[in-house]
Amino acid sequence: MPVVSSAPDERPAATPEQLRNDVWLAAALLVSAILSTWLGQVAGVYALEPPHLGWGLLYSVALTAPLALRRRAPEIALVVVAIVYFVGMSVHIPEMYVGSIALFIAMYSVGAWVTDRRRAMIVRVVVIVGMFVWLLASMFRSAATAGEETAAEFSLFSPAAALMMLQFLFNVVFFAGAFAFGERAYVGALSREALEQRTRELERERELTAAQAVALDRVRIARELHDVVAHHVSAMGVQAGAARTVLERDPEKARGALAVVEQSARASLVELRQLLETLRTSDTASPGGSTLRLDAIGELVRYSTENGMPTTLTVVGEPIAASEVAQVNLYRIAQEALTNARRHGGPDARADVRLRFDGDQVELEIANDGRVRYGGTPGLGLVGMRERAAASGGWLEAGPRPRGGFLVRARVPAGAGAASGGVSATTDHGVLA
Repeated sequence: MPVVSSAPDERPAATPEQLRNDVWLAAALLVSAILSTWLGQVAGVYALEPPHLGWGLLYSVALTAPLALRRRAPEIALVVVAIVYFVGMSVHIPEMYVGSIALFIAMYSVGAWVTDRRRAMIVRVVVIVGMFVWLLASMFRSAATAGEETAAEFSLFSPAAALMMLQFLFNVVFFAGAFAFGERAYVGALSREALEQRTRELERERELTAAQAVALDRVRIARELHDVVAHHVSAMGVQAGAARTVLERDPEKARGALAVVEQSARASLVELRQLLETLRTSDTASPGGSTLRLDAIGELVRYSTENGMPTTLTVVGEPIAASEVAQVNLYRIAQEALTNARRHGGPDARADVRLRFDGDQVELEIANDGRVRYGGTPGLGLVGMRERAAASGGWLEAGPRPRGGFLVRARVPAGAGAASGGVSATTDHGVLA
């Protein structure tokens, strides 16, 4: 049965390697932030006197350390980084680049790793709104403290307004990018997880299919070996017993029975060799497929008669071209049914084989008037016959007859006439001995 897969609701947790990489990322950004703060202080980034370098070092640690937990606690990392960044910019820590990078990574991590998407949205929106409120307040405060620009000079094309517009647009692109990349990363992780899950399911399904194919092959080989060996060995047993019985008083009959035993042994070896060649040859390399046809049932009837059980064959209806599978399976059913009748029916048993063509259906009936062996569980022969009928899309019934003896009846669809050759008969209702 195919495995039905469903899309994962959340991305898988971070791996130990990813968590170690977060620590290395935080350490690299810490070194970069310390270096950037020192260079910014040397370069005099702000006109005002900057805070002591120690505050810059504290700012660098507080800014980058939360990123070591960006996958374990992404919301907390974003809130801490945003607050530290606001404070640092407000007190003019001379660090211009690493703070923006840290804020971008923290914003991205919330979008990429928080499984509660509603909470992830709220946290990021609050931080973005707070950032723009702080940015607008800082810009207006800077414009007010300048005090030199009159209302007429402050216009859309003034340097102060242009700087404010540039900062505003930069932050719009900055936060939009962090937001979009985080969402894209989360959706991509879900897609990869769904693909990996489906791959695992397909692998399990492939292994199950391979195991089922091996099991079916074993059943098929066991069924073929049983049909080939049991048919000939049962005949050999009957003839060997007959030869032992008449050996002293009629050596000529004993020699005839032993000759039949020898013939059965040779025929068994030939069929076994053909079976082994079929198993060793791929389907594409097989030149002629199976050699078993419905018209070979006449040989089974003659073989059964020669081995002590008089058997007749009756063909009813107009023979049609049946498929390879139907012909092989019906032949094997007839072979097994006659073998069982010869083995269990007793010395006076007789058998009748009827092959009926009814439209696109083929019915095979093997009846004998011998004794019936009662047992608890059906043997492998009956199981194999039912499997063959089912494999051909039909059914099989087997059991004692009300008037005595045993009856096996199988009915299968003829299928596509892939193989030419039905049963050759001179009349529609002929009887072949």
